[in-house]
Parts: sequence; C-alpha cells; structure tokens
Amino acid sequence: MELRQLHYFTVLAEELHFTRAAGRLHLVQSALSTSVQSLERELGATLIARGGKRLRLTAAGQAFLVEARRTLAAAEAARDAVAAVQGVLTGTLSIGYMPAPDSYDLAHTLGRFHHAHPGVTLRLRNVPSAELVEQVRDHRLDLAFVSTLDRPPRGVRVETLRRSAMPLACAKSHRLGDRRTVSLQEIVSETFIDFVTGWGVRTAVDELLAQARLHRTTAFEVNDIPLGMNLVAQGLGVAFVPPEVVTTYPEVHYLTVDPAPLWHIGLAHLERPRMSAAGRAMLDLINSSPPPLQQPSPQPLPTDASRAGEDPGTA
Repeated sequence: MELRQLHYFTVLAEELHFTRAAGRLHLVQSALSTSVQSLERELGATLIARGGKRLRLTAAGQAFLVEARRTLAAAEAARDAVAAVQGVLTGTLSIGYMPAPDSYDLAHTLGRFHHAHPGVTLRLRNVPSAELVEQVRDHRLDLAFVSTLDRPPRGVRVETLRRSAMPLACAKSHRLGDRRTVSLQEIVSETFIDFVTGWGVRTAVDELLAQARLHRTTAFEVNDIPLGMNLVAQGLGVAFVPPEVVTTYPEVHYLTVDPAPLWHIGLAHLERPRMSAAGRAMLDLINSSPPPLQQPSPQPLPTDASRAGEDPGTA
C-alpha cells in the first residue's frame, strides 16, 4: 500500500466521480481506476460501489477513508518536521473561508504568510461555514474562517475573532424604510430573504427565532450576498445581513433589531498537536496579528432637515 494510492482514493471519495477526481489529480481516468482496484484487491474489500448512476462509498470505504486521511496527515507532518529542522517550511496549506470575504482581509493575511513562507503552496476553498468545519475535522482543510462558533465537532477548535449584531436590510420604499430600530416581534410577519442552510447568517437567525419561539416566512433562499441584496432592493423581502454589507450596498435601508442575531467570525482548526507545520505557522501568524476586519460605517439616517421636502404621503 502506497501513500499515492491513499491520496488517489481520498480524492475519489470526495468527488465520487472518476472523471472529476482524475482531473484534480492530473491523471487519466484509467490510471485512477487501476490504482483504486489494486488497493481494493490488497485490502480484500470493495471501497467504492460502482453500480447505478453515482458512485458511493461502501461501509468499508467509509471506514478506510478516515484512516487514509489520518495516515496522509501523519506523513505530511513527518515531512514538515524534517523541513522545520532544515529551517524551510514547505508543503501545502489548505484554507477555507465562508462566502462573506469582506468581513476580514484574507488577502492581507495570505500575503504576509506567503512572504514569510514562500515554499508553502496555498489552496483556498469557499463553501458555507458548516461544511468548512466538517472539512477541518476531516483533515481536508488546515484552517477555516467561519461564521459559526457553537458546538464544533470533537477535535476542532473555533477561536473567536469578532462578534457583532446583524442589521436588518429592507428596501427604502418598505414600510420600515423610515425606521431606525424595530423589535424582533415586529418583523416576524415580514417576508424574509435568507441564505441556505449551513450559512452562519441563517444559523444565527434560526437560533434566535427558536429561542424567542417566533416563526417567520422565508420566500427566497439564496447562496450569495449580491443576489440577496438585489432582491431586498426590489422590495421582495427583508434580510438579516453581515454588518459589512452596510457600506457595500447603500441603496437599501438598514435597521437595528432588538434583540438581533449575532454575526460571528471565527477561526476553525484542529487541536494544535494534530495540525501540520504550515497550519501551526499560519495559526501563530493570525494569533500574533489577527487579519484586519472590515469595519462597517454607520448608514446615514434620515434627519428632520433631509425630510423637509418629502411628500408627507410617502412617509
């Protein structure tokens, strides 16, 4: 059994598609298939069920995947240890980030790390926070910037970088378009635009409403902020958004909600002894100097003077 075979298998297990996996590995599909079949013969078990339209992991494959990832991580740690003795950090650092990159200056942090460790290859992955935490747990990511801090899986730590209240966005023509603050109870009857399950915004809002024993109607589910904000601007619903959105989309109105769901920014990683040398180096860099966080500027609120020329019938 070779490390190369374990690597091929883990990629195929992630993709569950021979063509895509072969593409990631820069192999011809037949070579990948032969490698996996050789591994199955050596183990005396079928790891990948090939019947039907979609591949799936067998029970043996699921069990083997856990150990294969551990073995690959241990091999990477061994290489890192030798590189550290030689004074040169090499290898690959995989970093995940949630779909709200304006919340922190990721490029600044990556630039500092690359300047200090040019021999490390950086890989980035952008998926919802819940999936990022799972990928850290499974050794598929070294670290991840996430917006969910509660109840991480065993072995994963999430360090808080920032917590702040999320504003509610609505169209300026909305009935709440001239309000500054609103209670949570007042808005539950509104039509909501929200993000898909797994996003930190969705989790925070759902948990707050559950605690308050309130129910809302979600008419639109989106998986990107620009589309969600465009729907809000069209008057199709209201949406809780990360605070940084305020400066990016000034064409809509923002309100303070009491109580408001909290926007969390955290750094997820394995326990330090289980991290790669590159992962520990990045963690040290972030802990010594956290990535700059975008600071939202308050939206100018209507004043009596600015309203002087308004049509009273539109208030």
